[in-house]
Amino acid sequence: MEKLVIKGGNQLKGALRISSSKNAAMPLMAATLLASGVTTLRNIPRLRDIATLSHVLRIAGAGVSLEDHTMQVDTTRISFPEAPYELVKKMRASFYMLGALVGRCGQARVSLPGGCAWGPRPVNLHLEGMKALGAAIDLEDGYVVATTPKSGLPGGSIRLEPSSVGATINILLAAATARGTSRIENAAIEPDVLIFCKMLQAMGARLQGVGTRTLEVEGVPALRTVTFSNCPDRIELGTFMIAAAIAGRPGEPVRLTHANPDHLGNDFLEAFERTGAGYRILESEVVVTPPEMLRPVSITTGVYPRFPTDLQAQWTVLLTQCPGQSTVQDTVYGDRFNHIPELARMGVEATVRGDTVAVQGGLTLRGAHVMSTDLRASVSLVLAGMVAHGTTHIGRIYHLDRGYERLEEKLSGCGIDIVRVQYDEFAAPAVG
Repeated sequence: MEKLVIKGGNQLKGALRISSSKNAAMPLMAATLLASGVTTLRNIPRLRDIATLSHVLRIAGAGVSLEDHTMQVDTTRISFPEAPYELVKKMRASFYMLGALVGRCGQARVSLPGGCAWGPRPVNLHLEGMKALGAAIDLEDGYVVATTPKSGLPGGSIRLEPSSVGATINILLAAATARGTSRIENAAIEPDVLIFCKMLQAMGARLQGVGTRTLEVEGVPALRTVTFSNCPDRIELGTFMIAAAIAGRPGEPVRLTHANPDHLGNDFLEAFERTGAGYRILESEVVVTPPEMLRPVSITTGVYPRFPTDLQAQWTVLLTQCPGQSTVQDTVYGDRFNHIPELARMGVEATVRGDTVAVQGGLTLRGAHVMSTDLRASVSLVLAGMVAHGTTHIGRIYHLDRGYERLEEKLSGCGIDIVRVQYDEFAAPAVG
């Protein structure tokens, strides 16, 4: 296995390029199934999750290639409308194959999803959406089996409670080629959904209400292939803004390029500014200036445009560098705190009560051997290792590789002492 070894205390400096969005790329990849032929997707990151979904597409019959961040997907022959357990268990975004295959083939057999090892994230809204459009849904041995009438999906209406990015995307994938008109109320408005909707429109989908909570889709017989560009990753941008604030030299700007800060939402940007960290937005660049001392700012996560749940673990590390007490409340996934026991090994004093963690800031962090448990928890350990005294060893970084492209290369190029090494997780410790 591989781990990251970080020698703390080095300052982050220079410029970091933000990779393209993983969470937007995967629905774009699923959408390629709705058109027969070759679709070109630009700005696709090289990540473990992208490789997994590429393999799922190949099993369905597509040809997939990725070179220099440009992906080509040939969907001329989609002959096997199934997404197997062995792959879907690794990444829940593979569940987008349900709507995509229903839209393309009129049937689908898709394993119930996996992904990060925390929290219940049910797919009932996805299934109710398929039923609302007119699909028959059965559960067989851990698989969702969807079938449509011979004449195709008639279309229908559903209100999502709560709003769900995944369900919104899956329903749109199936509704785009339905026979009739469909309507989604309380649809997700995250930037990932907006980019996905723009691609569907470019492919010929008759989609109204993009960017609002109500989406209406008039089905068309088929969509056309396109060349389409992905957007920058807003979660990576937020992660690196936090990294610059806690590990940069006070008063010395850190540049974050290929960025779209509008996608972060106002809650994050306002909270970041209140910490005392300065930032400037220059077209596709964010310049962060670390302060002499950070101020603690308590946050509460919520559905976009509120504070992203995918940044709460990183924000917890920022709070450890702020003198005083503060809290992080996650109202989206109330048990997403697997990083807290690992941070405690590094000297973090934090107490979890229900959906809230209370953090005592201003204490010295110490390097330690810690273990990744999920994607965002993994990067929070990297941030902690950057500001800790001594050396931090972060194991099981395959979680990190799901969503951060060449992270150690980017950070080492900007002054951080971080390397990737092989290790045997089950080797006996050295004696004497």
